[in-house]
Amino acid sequence: METLFIDKEIKYTGEQLSPHWIYKNFNIMGNAIVSFIGECEVNLNHMVDIEDVINNEPIYSSKMLSFIEENFSSTLVEAVFRQRLLVTITKELIEKINPDIKIIRNGDDLYINDKKLSVSIATKSITSTLIHFGLNINAEKAPVKAADLINDAGINDIKKFSQELLKLYKEEVIDINKAACKVRGVI
Repeated sequence: METLFIDKEIKYTGEQLSPHWIYKNFNIMGNAIVSFIGECEVNLNHMVDIEDVINNEPIYSSKMLSFIEENFSSTLVEAVFRQRLLVTITKELIEKINPDIKIIRNGDDLYINDKKLSVSIATKSITSTLIHFGLNINAEKAPVKAADLINDAGINDIKKFSQELLKLYKEEVIDINKAACKVRGVI
């Protein structure tokens, strides 16, 4: 699995959650996860979460740290497991950096003091599975009661945090693959 922090601002609109977006834009072929900072505005016409569409709940953040993962060998259920693994590693990393912060994970969402820190979705394309995971950097103008990395989680160096999260996630995925390869089958 390849990883990359993209050092240019990108507005996440939901259109990035499409097959080969990483390859077409950053020349990384195969399983990969990238992160970037930028505004997040997902209108209902680009919304993948049907529940959000039914409830008329578009997504907005004036500044978000977004992660996009594409995997060519997982099922949709496996992608949801990967999504939740990424969310759990994020929770652990924030709590390691700032032990005074209490983060609650509810499924694929993270909360600080009953304020929503993250958005996330896993989906399947014709060729791959895709995950978007976003963390508010600035919670102003969010359509819900929202937390953010700087004011609520005490994370000031967003790039460093993102790179560490990418590293930890990649290490965990590699370790899971090793664990699956080292055992003998039983009958």
